[in-house]
Amino acid sequence: MPNILLIDDDIELCEMLTEYLESESFAVTAVHDGKSGLSTARATNNNNFDVIVLDVMLPEMDGFSVLRELRHNITTPVLMLTAKGDDIDRIVGLEMGADDYLPKPCNPRELVARVKAILRRTQSTAPQRLDVIKTGELEIQPSSRKAIYQSEQLSLTSSEYNLLEVLAKNSGQVVDKETLSEQALGKKLTDYDRSIDMHLSKLRQKLGDDSQQLIQTVRGKGYQLSAG
Repeated sequence: MPNILLIDDDIELCEMLTEYLESESFAVTAVHDGKSGLSTARATNNNNFDVIVLDVMLPEMDGFSVLRELRHNITTPVLMLTAKGDDIDRIVGLEMGADDYLPKPCNPRELVARVKAILRRTQSTAPQRLDVIKTGELEIQPSSRKAIYQSEQLSLTSSEYNLLEVLAKNSGQVVDKETLSEQALGKKLTDYDRSIDMHLSKLRQKLGDDSQQLIQTVRGKGYQLSAG
């Protein structure tokens, strides 16, 4: 039974989402302020929760601050709840390491669909994912979801890892944004969706000085991982 940490100060909404998630066979822990959410996530040592659903507007500590602290040492996927139509919140969340976002007020059915998509990306154990992928100084280990570059293990969010794996599997070939969105993020690319760009920007920062050569932008087409 997947475990969800729900951090939102709207108690009525939390009760509704909890009831819906539990009817879909999820276990839910709900907390109602940022500091409690952060301490709850940390207390589990990143083992008990499969996905964190995090509201932006929270008392005690806002959602962006919670996310910033989480990403120091916790890679649990985070789905952020943002104000409807507020593109800035979405972009900032993605830049800080959120894996997905959903505008409020949200449809419980869509939330469940997004959470299930995240779980499919992070918990897949299909046999074809078990082989180590090597290209140049980059090594991808799908069975353990580890990425090693220049002999150093990278600290990646689930979305960053997924993108790197998809690019590595297609090393030397251009992968369009539509394919990256569907295979790495589990959703269709929509107009003005900058999720791919934001995640790849963070990924390049973690890869260091050679990242522009390693992951090349092919204008109007997509992205390509250098074959080494």
